[in-house]
Amino acid sequence: MRIGGLQKFSFIDFPNKTSAIIFTQGCNFKCAYCHNPELVYPNMYQVPMPEEQVFAFLESRKNQLDAIVITGGEPTLQPDLIDFIKKVKSMGFLVKLDTNGSNPQVLEQIINQKLVDFIAMDIKATFDKYNLVCCVPVNIDDIKLSIGLIKNSGIDFLFRTTYDKSKLFDKDIQKVTDFLNVDTHYKVQKCNPVILH
Repeated sequence: MRIGGLQKFSFIDFPNKTSAIIFTQGCNFKCAYCHNPELVYPNMYQVPMPEEQVFAFLESRKNQLDAIVITGGEPTLQPDLIDFIKKVKSMGFLVKLDTNGSNPQVLEQIINQKLVDFIAMDIKATFDKYNLVCCVPVNIDDIKLSIGLIKNSGIDFLFRTTYDKSKLFDKDIQKVTDFLNVDTHYKVQKCNPVILH
């Protein structure tokens, strides 16, 4: 995998678990508020971290960490994501996957093979505003399919929306809330605009 970064310890990214966070390079969305542009825009990429280095670190933390969070960028763009997760699972770690839901085919494989213990999916906007928020054309059928897969997976999950008030309104958040209909499995996050120099 193209690994753009490693955060060695977190109390907050996997609910009630200690975790390390692996950041993958590459994303098919270009959200204006993105706080990881160095994982999105190829001209900002750092030299990828070798997998061997990551696994050596994980080996040294087997008794200190409960879980690994794989985020991005968009992890499902990585062609070897499934093999990577299998290796992490074989080491005894729980796995949480963060995704934008644009690749339901990959998501379905991961769910069917029971490779993750938690999925967090970013719901970018109401469906009519997805292209506006993501700044690229988005296949809404794929987004809807991913939502259904996650809701019916039997895996713990969270949907979340970053409330970009330059593009979304309270009524949009309410529409998303009503569509998802998942009560405590939905979180609205404050948007902190990013200025790229």
